[in-house]
Amino acid sequence: MPSIDQYPVDASDGRRPQKTSSPLQIELVNSHADIPAELWQACFPPPLEGRWWYQTLEESGLEDQFRFWYAVLHQGTRPVGIVPLFRMNLPLDVVVPDPLLPIGRLIERAAPGLMRPPTLFIGSPCSDEGTIGILPEVDRQAALLALQDTLERHARAIRARIIIWKDMPAGWSPDFKWLMQRRRLFKSIGYPGAVVALPGSSKPQYLAALNSSRRHKLRRRLQQGNEQMPLRVETVSNPDMATLDTIFALFDQTYQHASTKFERLNRTFFAAVARHPASHFVLLREAASDKIVAFVLCFLMDKHVINKFIGIDRAQPQNMFLLLRLWDAMLDWSLTQGATSIQSGQTGYSNKISTGHRLVPLNNYCHVRNRAFHALFRHVGEKLTWEGLDKDLADAIKAHPDVGLAQYV
Repeated sequence: MPSIDQYPVDASDGRRPQKTSSPLQIELVNSHADIPAELWQACFPPPLEGRWWYQTLEESGLEDQFRFWYAVLHQGTRPVGIVPLFRMNLPLDVVVPDPLLPIGRLIERAAPGLMRPPTLFIGSPCSDEGTIGILPEVDRQAALLALQDTLERHARAIRARIIIWKDMPAGWSPDFKWLMQRRRLFKSIGYPGAVVALPGSSKPQYLAALNSSRRHKLRRRLQQGNEQMPLRVETVSNPDMATLDTIFALFDQTYQHASTKFERLNRTFFAAVARHPASHFVLLREAASDKIVAFVLCFLMDKHVINKFIGIDRAQPQNMFLLLRLWDAMLDWSLTQGATSIQSGQTGYSNKISTGHRLVPLNNYCHVRNRAFHALFRHVGEKLTWEGLDKDLADAIKAHPDVGLAQYV
């Protein structure tokens, strides 16, 4: 059953919430279906992944990894916000700096629970940017304060040791700075997002926006790959079962070889997400055999494309440049849809930067219930840098010192 907690908040202070004429109430519900569709539309308009996305996650049989809730904000009798939550055992090797990984692996072998602590997240396990869906007229700081108090109580109830506001965009930084002055939280840099703006409706306009070195390298590698293996591009929505089987096999193969792993998706997820009208699969087929050798799942949200998941046949030699050719095929499709930007998410930064993506800063705000561990995690977390999080990102920044920062467009 849903539970309701009421926290009157004085946004001018916040250290001791006091009575106001319009107190905020927070209701924790267990399913997207417990929330009116109209509120979903108001709080998660395109290009955000909204009600359909959370419905897909709930229907995908991921209970072995996640438990989902939604914090619904009310002002009086009116619902004014939705904040998705999930609980999972956090793999600390995702956030531990590379130099400390050997120590972390020793700890995990000796005491596995210490390296995979139960954690309550604010956000979505498969979304690149955390979204706090509140209506514009709501006081953001008052909402954050009320939410933090509710989350700390909920974490105790579900025995979560850590609370993380996951991958919050830079636009929320002043509000979280205010919250950190009133509650025990620390800020830690997250894996940045990546986005490329499409300056026009044609491929030549995209290429002209790249610097000459990246443009030349991209053209050369695409030509080399085409000479090695001609491919046929196909774009499908809601593919048949056999095609989905191949898509999932390629995704799983790519996942198994990934250096950074968070969620583990299953075949049921792909079947569920394929049914949504926003989902489109761009496939690369070997021209001679018609075999699928790569795919990308894209969400078309108005004029914004989200490059969500990929799969690559790793048996193919590197000089096929399948990843770049997949990008090229997705770019062509996006332009035909009138897209003005492509969001390509986290990790795999070298290829993204080489194709013109800019980095989007994202931050995590963390609360560890045990005060001693909070101090330890804070000491490590506040020292993290992009280069320390991800070797590929460090190499990409070194190779492309001119990489810019962007907000999603």
